[in-house]
Amino acid sequence: MNRAAVIALTALAPVSWGSTYAVATEFLPADRPLFTAVMRALPAGLLLVALSRTLPRGAWWWKSAVLGALNIGAFFPLLFLAAYRLPGGVAAVLGSAGPLFVAGLATVVLGERVRPRQLLAAVVAALGVSMVVLKAGAALDLVGVLAGVASSASMAAGTVMTKRWGRPEGAGPLAVTGWQLTAGGLLVLPVAALAEGAPPALDGRALAGYGYLALVNTAVAYWLWFRGIGRLTATSVTLLGPLSPLTAAVIGWAALGQALSPVQVAGMAVAFGATVAGQLAAGAASRPKSSPSVPVAGSFSSTEQNDRKFSMDLTDAAVRR
Repeated sequence: MNRAAVIALTALAPVSWGSTYAVATEFLPADRPLFTAVMRALPAGLLLVALSRTLPRGAWWWKSAVLGALNIGAFFPLLFLAAYRLPGGVAAVLGSAGPLFVAGLATVVLGERVRPRQLLAAVVAALGVSMVVLKAGAALDLVGVLAGVASSASMAAGTVMTKRWGRPEGAGPLAVTGWQLTAGGLLVLPVAALAEGAPPALDGRALAGYGYLALVNTAVAYWLWFRGIGRLTATSVTLLGPLSPLTAAVIGWAALGQALSPVQVAGMAVAFGATVAGQLAAGAASRPKSSPSVPVAGSFSSTEQNDRKFSMDLTDAAVRR
């Protein structure tokens, strides 16, 4: 699979996440961010582990816990806390800072060379997002702002460490995604019980919302995201992040009857253009490295090996115990 196809598939993850704001406000109980985080992560993780029929081994028990905490266990509650305490536009702008966190961490931890054009693309994309979602007089809540910044930093660290550690031999992206979602959901579960008490009563509308978040928005989307991290640079993957608030704005216009002003339309064009430019810059940075590399322990496998291992996750599940 060529790089453009990998980028297109990976981009489906933030596009899916863009629907989170609409689902949370239109379908889910209010003021239950921790319960929502559990319902989003734990069922999805258990489903993927059951499909892959693969459990962590050795050091991957604690590595899965760490990655699960960064990508899921801390990120989900902080994200929903920011969404509940801030206007959606402010939360989205704080989230768009993620590529800058990743760029810094990838340089230090992974030794990735981040070009100035990529950093410029990240800043311009954040500017475009702010044009789309920020409104005059938007109230700022300190707890919400801190939660939004912390959620971006947590996801950035999780993205970089996912790239750093790769995945163990014999485990496909389906299994590794399931481990992280399960670990993250289990970490949030006792905190949700202590902080929010018993689960709220759920009607059919809420069950449908949680079902969508668990299956499409989490299980499928995170599998595509982690699969993309295995094939692209960490910075390249995270530069797709602005697609999430842009999708949220489109959904608000198309499904919720929210009007888009000329400034917002211009902001969408700016953010989308910056996202494309960031991918082109990342491709130019990686193009000189055309010689085949020798796999090392803890690194991601080649594209062909990834495809084969994913196939094994689905077709060989019956013979693995």
